[in-house]
Amino acid sequence: MTLVAGIDSSTQACKVVVRDAASGKLVREGRAAHPDGTEVDPAAWWSALGEAIRKADGLDDVAAVGVGAQQHGMVVLDEAGEVVRPALLWNDTRSAQAAADLIKEAGGAEWWAEATGLVPVASFTVTKLRWLAEHEPDNAGRVAAVCLPHDWLTWKLAGSGDLGELTTDRGDASGTGYWSPASGRWRPDLLEMGLGHEARLPAVLEPSASAGSLPSGAGLAPGTGDNMAAALGLGAQPGDVVVSIGTSGTVYAVAEGPSADPSGIVAGFADATGRFLPLVCTLNAARVLDATARMLDVSHERLSELAVNAPPGADGLTFVPYLEGERTPNKPEASGALHGIRLGNTTPAHLARAAVEGLLCGLADGLDALVEQGVQARRVLLIGGGARSKAVRAIAPAVLGYPVVIPPAGEYVADGAARQAAWVLAGGDDPPEWELEGTTTSEARPTPEVRERYAASRDLVRERV
Repeated sequence: MTLVAGIDSSTQACKVVVRDAASGKLVREGRAAHPDGTEVDPAAWWSALGEAIRKADGLDDVAAVGVGAQQHGMVVLDEAGEVVRPALLWNDTRSAQAAADLIKEAGGAEWWAEATGLVPVASFTVTKLRWLAEHEPDNAGRVAAVCLPHDWLTWKLAGSGDLGELTTDRGDASGTGYWSPASGRWRPDLLEMGLGHEARLPAVLEPSASAGSLPSGAGLAPGTGDNMAAALGLGAQPGDVVVSIGTSGTVYAVAEGPSADPSGIVAGFADATGRFLPLVCTLNAARVLDATARMLDVSHERLSELAVNAPPGADGLTFVPYLEGERTPNKPEASGALHGIRLGNTTPAHLARAAVEGLLCGLADGLDALVEQGVQARRVLLIGGGARSKAVRAIAPAVLGYPVVIPPAGEYVADGAARQAAWVLAGGDDPPEWELEGTTTSEARPTPEVRERYAASRDLVRERV
C-alpha cells in the first residue's frame, strides 16, 4: 500500500491525515492546536505541525505530502529567509483603511475585480502589506520575499532555506490581491503598490507538479489554500456548490472560467485543479445556532428538535442573524433583528425554526450571488460544524432550493491536500478518484416565501448608530 499525507494548517489547529494513495482510505491521523490571535509567529505552525505528525505516528512510510492552509496570511521573509514579523492572518482587520486606499489609488472596485478577481478588503494579503509599509516601515524595508502560510510550510518541509525555492499554487495565489486568475500570472506592480518595493514571490506550480521533496525523500505536492483543498477533498465538480457552515459561512463552486464581481461579494479565486473557485463569505453561520441555543437555554440537539417541529416559515417569524455585522450583504455595523412577532409565534419552536431559516437564507443569498456570476448550480454539498445540526440538514433543501448532499464529517482540507499528493505520484491530467463514502442526499419542496420574507426583513436592517 502506497501512503500519502495531507496537512491542514488552519487558524485553530494543524491536522494531519495519512491515506492510501489508491483508494483514499484513512490509515491514521494527528492533531495539534494553534495559538489564538489574528497575528501568529509562523514558528508556532511549524511546532504544531511537528506535534501533529508525531501524533499521526510519523511520515517515514509516506510517499508524498501535500499542505493545505488558511488563505491570505501575510508571511514576510528577509534575505536570510528569516521571518521578519508575526504573520497577519485573514481575520486581522487592521488593514481595512489600507484596503479602501488601494481601491481608490488603482482606479476603483471594477478595476481591481478585472485585474485580480478581487476587490480589496482587510482579509487579502495586499492590504496587509500596505498596512506594514505604513505602520512598520523598518520591517517593510527588510522584506525580501512574501509568501502564504501553505507556501512557507511547504518550503520548510523541503528544508532548503533558499528563497529561490519558494513555491505556491494558483488557488492560494488567487487570494493575495496581486495575482490574476484570468492571465495566470503575478502582478508585481500590485505587490509593490502594497509593500512599497519589489520582493520575491513564490513560483506558481501547476496542479500536479512537484514542489520538491522532504529530506526523507517523500515528494511534496504544490499545496493550496484551505477552501481549494476542501473542494478537492470533496471531489467537487462543475455544478457542485459547497456550503460550509463554520464560524463563518462560505459558499463556493467549481467553475470553468474566472469571475470578476465589482461589488466584491464574490471573490474570484482559482481552484487546485486548473479550474476556478468563485466564493462568497458570510460572517454569521454556526454561531447563530450557538446564540439561539443560549437564548433558549437548550442543547443543540433540543434546538434541532424544536426547529423541525415548527412549521416552515415559523408562522411569519423572521430572524435576520446579523449578530456580528455582515459581509454578504456588506453591512459591517448591522445588528440582528426579529420581524413579524405575533402572539401565535412567540414560542421556543418558532424562534428555533426562524434562526435556522435565517442562517440558511444568508447562505442562500451567497448562492444567488454565485449564480449571478454565471455559476451553474446542480446540487449543494453541505459541510462544516453547523452541518451536524439535524435541523439544518432537514431545512436546507427547502431554503437553498437544490438537492443537498451531506458527506460524512471529515477533515476535508487535509483530505484534499492528501489527494493532491496522490495526484503528484500518479501524474496525469486529473486527480485520482477517491470515493466519498457515507453521503446522504436530501430534497424538499422549495419555500420561496421564506426567502421573500427574509429579503424584505433583511433590507430593513440598519447600521448601528
